[in-house]
Amino acid sequence: MKLLLDTHTTIWWLGGDDRLSRTAKEAIAQAGADAAVSVACVWEASIKVASGRLRGPDLASAVAAAGLLFMHIDERHAKLAGELPLIHRDPFDRMLVAQARIEQLAIVTADADIPRYGVPVIW
Repeated sequence: MKLLLDTHTTIWWLGGDDRLSRTAKEAIAQAGADAAVSVACVWEASIKVASGRLRGPDLASAVAAAGLLFMHIDERHAKLAGELPLIHRDPFDRMLVAQARIEQLAIVTADADIPRYGVPVIW
């Protein structure tokens, strides 16, 4: 199954963090080249680093070094993200939902609101 990693999932995967569930770890390891990180996650992490709410290496460089793919945002993703019901008010998570729907991906996330959009979630 092709996967889209949420921002916290990406950071935890790259850092070997124990907060990442065993199921999520196994799914990412098995997906290999079919695991992607949205550029929205890079954007979100950059904002958090700039505001002092997140520390660590540059997420884009770390994702590339780990061999994970980048999921770029296109006009279809942007349009759907804006049209989604306001179950989740975080624009970054709404973008992940839109990308997962359009690209038929499962999202790896601990966010309890994401499944309410009807997308496959692994945790």
